[in-house]
Amino acid sequence: MSDQTLKPFFSPKGVAIIGASTEPAKLGYVMARNLLRSGYSGAMHYVNPKGGSLFDRPLYKNIRQVPNPFDLAVILVAAPVVPETLKACAARGIKAAIIATGGFREAGAEGAALEEECLRIARKHGMRLIGPNCIGLMDTHLPLDATFLPPPPPTAGEVAFLSHSGAICCALIDWMRGQGMGLSRLVSLGNQVDVTETDLLTLTADDPHTRVITLYIESIRDGQRFMLEAIKASLEKPIVALKVGRSAAGQMAAASHTGALAGAEAAYDAAFRKAGILRADNTEEAFHWARALAWCPLPKGGRVAILTNAGGPGVTAADSLEANGLELAALSEDTLAGMRAVLPPFASLNNPVDILASAPPDAYAVCLKLLLDDPGVDSAMVIVPPPPAFSAGAVAKAIIPVIQSSDKPVVVVPMGDHLIQESLAFLHANQIVDYRFAERAVSALGALWQRAKTLEQLRAPAPKAPTVKTGRAGKLLAQLPAGSFVSQDIAASLMTAAGIRTADCLLAKSTNQAVSIAEQLDYPVVMKIASVDISHKSDVGGVALNLESQAAVRVAFDNMTARVKAARPEAHIDGVTLQRMLPPGQEVIVGVVRDPQFGPLVMFGSGGVEVEGLKDVTFALAPLSRREAEEMLDSTWAGRKLSGYRNIPPADREAVVEALLRLARLTELLPEIQEIEINPLRVMPPGEGAWAVDVRVKV
Repeated sequence: MSDQTLKPFFSPKGVAIIGASTEPAKLGYVMARNLLRSGYSGAMHYVNPKGGSLFDRPLYKNIRQVPNPFDLAVILVAAPVVPETLKACAARGIKAAIIATGGFREAGAEGAALEEECLRIARKHGMRLIGPNCIGLMDTHLPLDATFLPPPPPTAGEVAFLSHSGAICCALIDWMRGQGMGLSRLVSLGNQVDVTETDLLTLTADDPHTRVITLYIESIRDGQRFMLEAIKASLEKPIVALKVGRSAAGQMAAASHTGALAGAEAAYDAAFRKAGILRADNTEEAFHWARALAWCPLPKGGRVAILTNAGGPGVTAADSLEANGLELAALSEDTLAGMRAVLPPFASLNNPVDILASAPPDAYAVCLKLLLDDPGVDSAMVIVPPPPAFSAGAVAKAIIPVIQSSDKPVVVVPMGDHLIQESLAFLHANQIVDYRFAERAVSALGALWQRAKTLEQLRAPAPKAPTVKTGRAGKLLAQLPAGSFVSQDIAASLMTAAGIRTADCLLAKSTNQAVSIAEQLDYPVVMKIASVDISHKSDVGGVALNLESQAAVRVAFDNMTARVKAARPEAHIDGVTLQRMLPPGQEVIVGVVRDPQFGPLVMFGSGGVEVEGLKDVTFALAPLSRREAEEMLDSTWAGRKLSGYRNIPPADREAVVEALLRLARLTELLPEIQEIEINPLRVMPPGEGAWAVDVRVKV
């Protein structure tokens, strides 16, 4: 459905609280009071079958009696009564309803059936539902408060919050108030029987009062639709997500290394990166980032200048930079000369700049101005442990005009508590971002730099996909039963279709046939057990390398088949496959697993038998761009060492990038592929390409 169906939630002409109560201890009373106190200028109606009055307004006994205008229903009646209430709303032509009542899916099977009935009624009448089991929504700029949160309400601000959890909202609002932050919109989604976070993304991004969208997510119902909406929204506003539930409980059962390592969280990480969403590790971090994104300009680079009056905090900040994708700025001679002119000779001018505890407030201001004017500085941090001779408030007052006149982001770190309260009041009043400790401030600067890079990437033209001709292999896949592994010849056909080079892999069902094939391929050869039932051949002695003679092939065939039959008597063994022994090279793993939510999930990392132990892997969602493939290599040791390291000669990095792009495209074009893995992909010296040594495909 379009965004138009959701607009009554955020621009209603009249709101009815159905289940309003005259008893102060009940949620119906709290919600009616909040609506009245919010300053909402539209019509307000209260409904309770007992009648009477509430806050000097009539309590209508039923929905039929509610006068117009009335286009948003907020329902707080007992769960069994909700379906009939929705029907009564539908009879009045109401198209938007918030079901704040609990007792639905979260309460068991009976509640789940009740929830489905509510959805059927809503769909029949073209009605949109938020909830059930939610605390409602608010828009501080309309203003409208249709929640049962305790007072005081949040101040009007620039951060929107879309949350699967209602319980977190109350504590968050109180915490944000203490940080000088406000909310633009808050929506508690509850059980999401209808309206989800995906539905609200574009609508929230279009809100002129919202600068940043924050999400508290437990799961996503339609991953691919979420991606489409999130990318559109990210182009307009930064999105910060706190995705909870990182445990391995949701991990996919899979037969390949790729599938085993591609848990649900790897898919969410990849999806958020592709959509330009910043994923926070905890609630505090999410909203510290949100405040910086709302109040600061974006940097043009990752070079940071640190200004402090004490050495220790400056070093602490410097130590945190690399982990957040930042670096210390190298200061120009002009900047250093300017600071020498105003600072005592014992001050340390090397970044971090330590102006000493005795520095007066104007020294902070002058030095900060010099740092921000330096073309080699992209952002700055000012650390202010309480000065012994001046107040932290005086320092804040001195630097605020400098910060406001710059187009570079600045974060301030007033350290302490009681002695910095005055400085916090000044900073908050002027929307200057502050943190108690340097590590959190560095994290916020890292989020700003990440947003700047993400925005550039989102605006880049769509990459041209590599040419992949599925042809015969695609037709063969369509004929295979779901859950089966393909034969080696079909796997080889898929590699040919993708344009990925493979060594000839021939099947031998007897000792004599193995010898004949080895002679045909030329020695030395590699022998592997041929069985779709065995995922990891080396684990059962199913691989023999560097066989250089007929005798070696005969012994290997007999020993291998006997050994594997003893280890895996239930496995069907087709024989062995033989390949010519390839020249040495670096070995990596590339693979794709089809995530049920987000689609093809591409993996790259250290290959060979230790891949699951090392876990030097990374994931990205298809369609894959060249930039994303390059980033996959840069983020792993396997990728970085392709450039060479000590006694490890460099390998053909470009061939690996190309293999990733082609494998991703192949899986996009062939939805029958559930998992595909090349382990190892042997990478030759630069310019000599790569070979898919062992390919495993599951449909």
